Amino acid sequence: MKVFITGGSSGIGLATALLYHERGYEVAIAGRSFEKLEAASQGRLATYQLDVASQESVSEVSQRYMREHDGQAPDLLINCAGVMIPGEFISMPETDYWSNIDVDFKGTVLMCKAFAPAMVKRGSGQIVNVASVAGFLGIYGYTGYSAAKFAVMGFSEALRFELEPKGVSVSVVCPPDTETPGLDLEISMRPPETHAVAGSIKPVSAEVVAEAMVRGIDKKKNTIVIGALSKLYYRLKGIWPELFHVIVSSDVRKVQNH
Repeated sequence: MKVFITGGSSGIGLATALLYHERGYEVAIAGRSFEKLEAASQGRLATYQLDVASQESVSEVSQRYMREHDGQAPDLLINCAGVMIPGEFISMPETDYWSNIDVDFKGTVLMCKAFAPAMVKRGSGQIVNVASVAGFLGIYGYTGYSAAKFAVMGFSEALRFELEPKGVSVSVVCPPDTETPGLDLEISMRPPETHAVAGSIKPVSAEVVAEAMVRGIDKKKNTIVIGALSKLYYRLKGIWPELFHVIVSSDVRKVQNH
């Protein structure tokens, strides 16, 4: 089985790549930094330097991958590349806002567009798009990130209906805060209101997320929500969205009234 993982040089992407490598699968990881890819691979994983937000880069890398694999797309594509740049909408630099959209959403779409046609032609394949808890919960200070991840959720659901009859499954993953190299910087950029909403929730390890994700992928689950609290909010938002709004609004007001 051939696996291609974007954002594979660290965090969830690398943890997932190593799990599949342990199974004996042929795993390729992609990322922007050649040095980070080489350090992550240690000769175990194939590496591709890739900017998922660039049409040119995605086209070049996907075509090269398929040339090297007899014209075949990977059996499993995991779109894990992403950035998380918080900030209040009114004061947030436009470049930061659009970076969320370009990498997290546009990058996901470009990768699916690159490999899905070959999967459909073959009649088999799995696509897994990593969204976030912020893909079903609008979070204070995350207008750019939540917009991108909500888009990934909707895109994945619509794509699933199109591709499943053609033999290709589509899953979307919603992890909570995860211990990755960029998390400390992201937390330092959060507005105080975001910290209040997050409360005392602790990030989970990339390995825990990867293990839960792989279990869901094995079962071809449509939506893989990771963590008990995340699952609770997922159900609450679907069944009683007004209550969710009241809870979060109360947390925000507590900070602003201090």
